Amino acid sequence: MMIKDQAEERRVPPSRPHAITLENRQRAGITGVSDVLSFNEQEVVLVTEGGDITLLGEGLHIARLNLDDGQLVVEGDIVGIEYGAQPQLRRSGGILAKIFR
Repeated sequence: MMIKDQAEERRVPPSRPHAITLENRQRAGITGVSDVLSFNEQEVVLVTEGGDITLLGEGLHIARLNLDDGQLVVEGDIVGIEYGAQPQLRRSGGILAKIFR
């Protein structure tokens, strides 16, 4: 029988951090991208390990996308960047989680 250490159960695999670079509201470079959910001329919705990100604007188009490297470049008139909800961190469950199962 193997006994797992509680710290081992709580470990989360290393994530790919994301970064956003906005140049003159015309070009956004984003790293850490794992997927693009949808895009049109008004919005681009993408997924990172830290949650969803939505770019808002007019005349938006994807200039470059490389999911293997996690890189995305969007060009157009960018007027906003919105973060979605952060994904839940995996937890082994404390006493309250065990009570409310």
